Amino acid sequence: MFPSGNPRDPYEQYGRNYNQLDINFYDRSCPNLPQIVRYGVWLAIRNDNRMAASLLRLHFHDCIVNGCDASVLLDDTPYFTGEKNALPNHNSLRGFEVIDSIKEQVERLCPYTVSCADILALAAREAIDLVGGPSWPVALGRRDAITTSKTDAENQIPSPIEPLENITAKFFSKGLDLKDVVILSGGHTIGFARCFTFKGRLFDFQGSGKPDPVLDLSLLSKLQTMCPNEDTSNSNLAPLDATSTFMFDNQYYRNLAYNTGLLQSDQALVMDRTTAPMVYYYSKNRFSFYNDFADSMVKLSNVGVLTGGYGQIRRQCGSVNY
Repeated sequence: MFPSGNPRDPYEQYGRNYNQLDINFYDRSCPNLPQIVRYGVWLAIRNDNRMAASLLRLHFHDCIVNGCDASVLLDDTPYFTGEKNALPNHNSLRGFEVIDSIKEQVERLCPYTVSCADILALAAREAIDLVGGPSWPVALGRRDAITTSKTDAENQIPSPIEPLENITAKFFSKGLDLKDVVILSGGHTIGFARCFTFKGRLFDFQGSGKPDPVLDLSLLSKLQTMCPNEDTSNSNLAPLDATSTFMFDNQYYRNLAYNTGLLQSDQALVMDRTTAPMVYYYSKNRFSFYNDFADSMVKLSNVGVLTGGYGQIRRQCGSVNY
Protein backbone atom coordinates (compact mmCIF):
# COMPACT_ATOMS: atom_id res chain seq x y z
CA MET A 1 0.00 0.00 0.00
CA PHE A 2 1.02 3.63 -0.38
CA PRO A 3 2.20 5.56 2.67
CA SER A 4 -0.73 7.49 4.12
CA GLY A 5 -1.06 10.94 2.63
CA ASN A 6 1.56 10.39 -0.08
CA PRO A 7 0.91 13.32 -2.43
CA ARG A 8 2.03 11.25 -5.42
CA ASP A 9 -0.49 8.50 -4.80
CA PRO A 10 -2.69 8.37 -7.93
CA TYR A 11 -5.44 6.71 -5.91
CA GLU A 12 -5.84 9.97 -3.98
CA GLN A 13 -6.72 11.50 -7.33
CA TYR A 14 -9.20 8.83 -8.39
CA GLY A 15 -10.46 7.62 -5.04
CA ARG A 16 -9.60 4.50 -3.08
CA ASN A 17 -12.41 2.49 -4.67
CA TYR A 18 -11.27 3.31 -8.18
CA ASN A 19 -11.07 0.04 -10.08
CA GLN A 20 -10.75 0.96 -13.73
CA LEU A 21 -7.64 1.39 -15.83
CA ASP A 22 -7.10 4.79 -17.42
CA ILE A 23 -4.59 6.09 -19.96
CA ASN A 24 -4.19 9.25 -17.89
CA PHE A 25 -3.79 7.46 -14.57
CA TYR A 26 -0.33 8.87 -13.78
CA ASP A 27 -0.71 12.27 -15.44
CA ARG A 28 -0.49 14.05 -12.10
CA SER A 29 1.44 11.58 -9.98
CA CYS A 30 4.20 10.60 -12.48
CA PRO A 31 3.86 12.62 -15.68
CA ASN A 32 7.24 11.58 -17.10
CA LEU A 33 6.54 7.85 -16.84
CA PRO A 34 6.16 7.15 -20.60
CA GLN A 35 9.45 8.87 -21.40
CA ILE A 36 11.29 7.04 -18.61
CA VAL A 37 10.05 3.66 -19.82
CA ARG A 38 10.75 4.38 -23.48
CA TYR A 39 14.30 5.50 -22.80
CA GLY A 40 14.98 2.44 -20.63
CA VAL A 41 13.67 0.11 -23.33
CA TRP A 42 15.55 1.93 -26.09
CA LEU A 43 18.78 1.61 -24.13
CA ALA A 44 18.19 -2.10 -23.52
CA ILE A 45 17.52 -2.83 -27.21
CA ARG A 46 20.54 -0.79 -28.25
CA ASN A 47 22.69 -3.01 -26.04
CA ASP A 48 20.94 -6.28 -26.94
CA ASN A 49 18.88 -6.57 -30.11
CA ARG A 50 17.07 -9.63 -28.75
CA MET A 51 15.53 -7.59 -25.95
CA ALA A 52 12.44 -6.38 -27.81
CA ALA A 53 11.22 -9.95 -28.24
CA SER A 54 12.20 -10.77 -24.66
CA LEU A 55 10.14 -7.92 -23.19
CA LEU A 56 7.12 -8.85 -25.29
CA ARG A 57 7.39 -12.46 -24.14
CA LEU A 58 7.88 -11.41 -20.52
CA HIS A 59 4.65 -9.39 -20.65
CA PHE A 60 2.76 -12.25 -22.31
CA HIS A 61 3.97 -14.81 -19.79
CA ASP A 62 2.92 -12.48 -17.00
CA CYS A 63 -0.59 -11.84 -18.35
CA ILE A 64 -1.40 -15.40 -19.39
CA VAL A 65 -0.80 -16.66 -15.82
CA ASN A 66 -3.51 -15.28 -13.53
CA GLY A 67 -3.51 -11.89 -15.24
CA CYS A 68 -1.21 -8.90 -15.79
CA ASP A 69 -0.06 -8.47 -12.21
CA ALA A 70 3.76 -8.64 -12.44
CA SER A 71 3.72 -11.97 -10.60
CA VAL A 72 6.25 -13.27 -13.15
CA LEU A 73 8.82 -10.83 -11.76
CA LEU A 74 8.75 -12.17 -8.20
CA ASP A 75 11.76 -14.07 -6.89
CA ASP A 76 11.34 -17.28 -4.92
CA THR A 77 10.85 -16.98 -1.16
CA PRO A 78 10.50 -19.50 1.69
CA TYR A 79 6.73 -19.08 1.21
CA PHE A 80 6.36 -19.71 -2.52
CA THR A 81 8.21 -20.93 -5.60
CA GLY A 82 7.60 -18.38 -8.30
CA GLU A 83 6.92 -18.36 -12.00
CA LYS A 84 10.54 -17.59 -12.87
CA ASN A 85 11.46 -21.22 -12.20
CA ALA A 86 8.48 -22.78 -13.95
CA LEU A 87 9.46 -25.08 -16.80
CA PRO A 88 8.44 -22.67 -19.62
CA ASN A 89 10.37 -19.80 -17.98
CA HIS A 90 13.46 -21.20 -16.29
CA ASN A 91 16.66 -20.08 -18.03
CA SER A 92 14.43 -18.80 -20.82
CA LEU A 93 12.60 -15.61 -19.84
CA ARG A 94 14.76 -12.52 -20.16
CA GLY A 95 14.49 -8.82 -19.46
CA PHE A 96 14.04 -8.83 -15.69
CA GLU A 97 17.01 -6.51 -15.26
CA VAL A 98 15.54 -4.07 -17.78
CA ILE A 99 12.30 -3.78 -15.81
CA ASP A 100 14.26 -3.49 -12.56
CA SER A 101 16.37 -0.68 -14.00
CA ILE A 102 13.32 1.24 -15.22
CA LYS A 103 11.59 0.70 -11.89
CA GLU A 104 14.62 2.08 -10.05
CA GLN A 105 14.54 5.24 -12.16
CA VAL A 106 10.78 5.60 -11.70
CA GLU A 107 11.12 5.20 -7.93
CA ARG A 108 13.66 8.02 -7.80
CA LEU A 109 11.25 10.40 -9.50
CA CYS A 110 7.87 9.03 -8.41
CA PRO A 111 8.35 6.96 -5.24
CA TYR A 112 5.68 4.45 -4.15
CA THR A 113 3.54 5.35 -7.16
CA VAL A 114 3.93 3.18 -10.28
CA SER A 115 3.33 -0.56 -10.30
CA CYS A 116 5.71 -3.05 -11.87
CA ALA A 117 2.76 -4.42 -13.83
CA ASP A 118 2.21 -1.03 -15.48
CA ILE A 119 5.91 -0.68 -16.25
CA LEU A 120 5.95 -4.11 -17.87
CA ALA A 121 2.86 -3.32 -19.98
CA LEU A 122 4.40 -0.05 -21.16
CA ALA A 123 7.79 -1.66 -21.82
CA ALA A 124 6.24 -4.28 -24.12
CA ARG A 125 4.49 -1.55 -26.11
CA GLU A 126 7.65 0.54 -26.44
CA ALA A 127 9.74 -2.49 -27.41
CA ILE A 128 7.51 -3.36 -30.36
CA ASP A 129 7.27 0.25 -31.50
CA LEU A 130 11.04 0.63 -31.41
CA VAL A 131 11.61 -2.34 -33.75
CA GLY A 132 9.17 -1.23 -36.42
CA GLY A 133 5.90 -2.59 -35.08
CA PRO A 134 2.66 -0.88 -34.11
CA SER A 135 1.94 1.12 -31.00
CA TRP A 136 -1.24 0.91 -28.93
CA PRO A 137 -2.86 2.74 -26.01
CA VAL A 138 -1.90 1.30 -22.62
CA ALA A 139 -4.46 2.04 -19.94
CA LEU A 140 -2.79 2.22 -16.53
CA GLY A 141 -3.59 1.68 -12.88
CA ARG A 142 -2.64 -1.98 -12.45
CA ARG A 143 -1.41 -3.10 -9.07
CA ASP A 144 1.12 -5.82 -8.33
CA ALA A 145 0.40 -9.31 -7.05
CA ILE A 146 1.70 -10.32 -3.64
CA THR A 147 2.09 -13.99 -4.52
CA THR A 148 2.98 -16.20 -7.46
CA SER A 149 2.75 -19.86 -8.45
CA LYS A 150 5.15 -22.09 -10.32
CA THR A 151 2.37 -24.65 -10.79
CA ASP A 152 -0.01 -22.13 -12.30
CA ALA A 153 2.65 -21.02 -14.77
CA GLU A 154 3.31 -24.59 -15.87
CA ASN A 155 -0.41 -25.24 -16.32
CA GLN A 156 -1.44 -22.01 -18.00
CA ILE A 157 1.42 -21.02 -20.36
CA PRO A 158 0.91 -22.50 -23.85
CA SER A 159 3.58 -24.95 -24.94
CA PRO A 160 5.10 -24.96 -28.45
CA ILE A 161 4.63 -28.72 -28.64
CA GLU A 162 1.02 -29.07 -27.51
CA PRO A 163 -1.95 -29.36 -29.91
CA LEU A 164 -3.60 -26.22 -31.21
CA GLU A 165 -6.84 -27.05 -29.41
CA ASN A 166 -5.00 -27.05 -26.07
CA ILE A 167 -3.40 -23.70 -26.84
CA THR A 168 -6.69 -22.12 -27.89
CA ALA A 169 -8.35 -23.43 -24.71
CA LYS A 170 -5.73 -21.62 -22.63
CA PHE A 171 -6.37 -18.40 -24.54
CA PHE A 172 -10.15 -18.80 -24.23
CA SER A 173 -9.83 -19.21 -20.46
CA LYS A 174 -8.37 -15.69 -20.33
CA GLY A 175 -11.18 -14.11 -22.34
CA LEU A 176 -9.17 -14.13 -25.57
CA ASP A 177 -10.47 -15.67 -28.80
CA LEU A 178 -9.20 -17.61 -31.81
CA LYS A 179 -8.28 -14.45 -33.68
CA ASP A 180 -6.13 -13.41 -30.70
CA VAL A 181 -4.34 -16.77 -30.88
CA VAL A 182 -3.38 -16.13 -34.52
CA ILE A 183 -2.54 -12.47 -33.96
CA LEU A 184 -0.49 -12.82 -30.77
CA SER A 185 1.38 -15.77 -32.26
CA GLY A 186 2.51 -13.21 -34.85
CA GLY A 187 4.76 -11.82 -32.14
CA HIS A 188 7.07 -14.65 -33.20
CA THR A 189 8.12 -12.47 -36.10
CA ILE A 190 10.95 -11.47 -33.76
CA GLY A 191 13.04 -13.45 -31.31
CA PHE A 192 14.61 -16.86 -30.94
CA ALA A 193 13.67 -20.31 -29.67
CA ARG A 194 15.81 -22.91 -27.98
CA CYS A 195 16.42 -26.10 -29.93
CA PHE A 196 14.63 -28.38 -27.52
CA THR A 197 11.33 -26.58 -28.24
CA PHE A 198 11.29 -27.76 -31.86
CA LYS A 199 13.89 -30.54 -32.10
CA GLY A 200 11.18 -33.17 -32.30
CA ARG A 201 10.22 -31.78 -35.72
CA LEU A 202 13.75 -32.34 -36.97
CA PHE A 203 14.38 -35.96 -36.04
CA ASP A 204 11.40 -37.73 -34.48
CA PHE A 205 8.13 -36.00 -35.30
CA GLN A 206 5.32 -37.40 -33.13
CA GLY A 207 7.32 -40.57 -32.50
CA SER A 208 7.68 -41.42 -36.19
CA GLY A 209 11.48 -41.54 -36.14
CA LYS A 210 11.42 -39.12 -39.08
CA PRO A 211 11.33 -35.33 -39.50
CA ASP A 212 8.06 -33.43 -39.79
CA PRO A 213 7.06 -34.02 -43.44
CA VAL A 214 5.57 -30.52 -43.65
CA LEU A 215 8.83 -28.74 -42.82
CA ASP A 216 10.61 -27.19 -45.79
CA LEU A 217 13.61 -29.39 -46.68
CA SER A 218 16.07 -26.51 -46.98
CA LEU A 219 15.10 -25.19 -43.55
CA LEU A 220 15.21 -28.72 -42.14
CA SER A 221 18.82 -29.14 -43.23
CA LYS A 222 19.85 -25.81 -41.69
CA LEU A 223 18.09 -26.54 -38.42
CA GLN A 224 19.59 -30.02 -38.13
CA THR A 225 23.02 -28.39 -38.39
CA MET A 226 22.15 -25.78 -35.77
CA CYS A 227 20.45 -28.32 -33.51
CA PRO A 228 22.12 -31.74 -33.86
CA ASN A 229 20.29 -34.66 -32.31
CA GLU A 230 22.12 -34.61 -29.00
CA ASP A 231 21.32 -33.16 -25.59
CA THR A 232 24.21 -30.69 -25.71
CA SER A 233 22.38 -28.71 -28.40
CA ASN A 234 19.15 -28.24 -26.45
CA SER A 235 19.97 -24.66 -25.43
CA ASN A 236 21.20 -23.55 -28.86
CA LEU A 237 19.13 -20.77 -30.36
CA ALA A 238 17.44 -20.47 -33.75
CA PRO A 239 15.59 -17.40 -35.04
CA LEU A 240 11.81 -17.68 -35.09
CA ASP A 241 11.93 -15.71 -38.34
CA ALA A 242 15.25 -16.09 -40.14
CA THR A 243 14.29 -13.56 -42.83
CA SER A 244 13.85 -10.45 -40.64
CA THR A 245 14.81 -11.65 -37.19
CA PHE A 246 14.95 -8.31 -35.40
CA MET A 247 12.29 -6.40 -37.36
CA PHE A 248 8.64 -6.57 -36.41
CA ASP A 249 6.71 -7.27 -39.62
CA ASN A 250 4.34 -9.86 -41.10
CA GLN A 251 7.07 -12.18 -42.41
CA TYR A 252 6.05 -14.72 -39.76
CA TYR A 253 2.83 -15.44 -41.65
CA ARG A 254 4.64 -15.72 -44.98
CA ASN A 255 6.94 -18.27 -43.38
CA LEU A 256 3.97 -20.35 -42.28
CA ALA A 257 2.48 -20.18 -45.76
CA TYR A 258 5.74 -21.59 -47.16
CA ASN A 259 6.10 -24.25 -44.46
CA THR A 260 9.09 -22.53 -42.89
CA GLY A 261 7.58 -21.87 -39.48
CA LEU A 262 9.95 -22.90 -36.71
CA LEU A 263 7.64 -24.09 -33.95
CA GLN A 264 5.14 -26.89 -34.29
CA SER A 265 2.50 -24.73 -32.59
CA ASP A 266 3.04 -21.99 -35.18
CA GLN A 267 2.94 -24.25 -38.24
CA ALA A 268 -0.27 -25.78 -36.88
CA LEU A 269 -2.03 -22.48 -37.55
CA VAL A 270 -1.76 -22.98 -41.30
CA MET A 271 -2.76 -26.65 -41.06
CA ASP A 272 -6.08 -25.85 -39.40
CA ARG A 273 -8.96 -24.88 -41.71
CA THR A 274 -10.26 -22.29 -39.24
CA THR A 275 -7.02 -20.43 -38.63
CA ALA A 276 -5.36 -20.93 -42.04
CA PRO A 277 -7.40 -18.20 -43.80
CA MET A 278 -6.24 -15.70 -41.17
CA VAL A 279 -2.62 -16.73 -41.67
CA TYR A 280 -2.87 -16.20 -45.44
CA TYR A 281 -4.66 -12.89 -44.97
CA TYR A 282 -2.02 -11.46 -42.65
CA SER A 283 0.76 -12.77 -44.87
CA LYS A 284 -0.49 -10.36 -47.53
CA ASN A 285 -1.75 -7.50 -45.36
CA ARG A 286 0.94 -6.07 -43.11
CA PHE A 287 -1.03 -3.07 -41.88
CA SER A 288 -4.09 -5.15 -41.06
CA PHE A 289 -1.80 -7.32 -38.96
CA TYR A 290 -0.41 -4.24 -37.23
CA ASN A 291 -3.88 -2.88 -36.43
CA ASP A 292 -5.16 -6.21 -35.18
CA PHE A 293 -1.99 -6.90 -33.20
CA ALA A 294 -2.46 -3.58 -31.41
CA ASP A 295 -6.08 -4.51 -30.60
CA SER A 296 -5.09 -7.95 -29.28
CA MET A 297 -2.32 -6.46 -27.14
CA VAL A 298 -4.86 -4.11 -25.55
CA LYS A 299 -7.03 -7.13 -24.73
CA LEU A 300 -4.07 -9.10 -23.40
CA SER A 301 -2.84 -6.27 -21.19
CA ASN A 302 -6.25 -6.04 -19.51
CA VAL A 303 -6.47 -9.71 -18.54
CA GLY A 304 -6.98 -10.27 -14.80
CA VAL A 305 -5.62 -6.93 -13.66
CA LEU A 306 -5.56 -5.93 -10.00
CA THR A 307 -6.86 -2.43 -9.29
CA GLY A 308 -8.23 -0.34 -6.46
CA GLY A 309 -7.42 -1.84 -3.07
CA TYR A 310 -6.15 -5.15 -4.42
CA GLY A 311 -2.47 -6.05 -4.51
CA GLN A 312 0.16 -3.41 -3.85
CA ILE A 313 2.68 -1.12 -5.51
CA ARG A 314 5.94 -3.01 -5.07
CA ARG A 315 8.99 -0.93 -4.28
CA GLN A 316 11.17 -3.57 -5.95
CA CYS A 317 9.72 -5.72 -8.69
CA GLY A 318 11.33 -8.93 -7.46
CA SER A 319 9.90 -8.85 -3.95
CA VAL A 320 6.72 -8.08 -2.07
CA ASN A 321 6.58 -5.13 0.32
CA TYR A 322 6.50 -6.31 3.93
